[in-house]
Amino acid sequence: MRIRTATDLGAFIRERRTKLGMDQIALAKKAGTSRKWLVEVEQGKPGAEIGLILRTLKSLEISIEVEADSPVETPSQGKAKAPDINSVLDSLKKRPLKKQI
Repeated sequence: MRIRTATDLGAFIRERRTKLGMDQIALAKKAGTSRKWLVEVEQGKPGAEIGLILRTLKSLEISIEVEADSPVETPSQGKAKAPDINSVLDSLKKRPLKKQI
């Protein structure tokens, strides 16, 4: 399921909760939230705290996998090339140390 809005997330939480045979009170207790908060989230409240959302999803035995809608160009695909850290370190090792006064 693709979730793009707070309303989508609320509908998903409600659907999963009902499939597990849980009422709002049971889920709220298991997630450590209030029933009022859960009602608001299920209705699509956009300002819900992410920590509580994640705890609620964990209580519903849901894990999250995140992917970007559009790929980001990586150095190997285009313009800039990532520096070779070993080469950088080797060049620094070869420099003479400056005395500090």
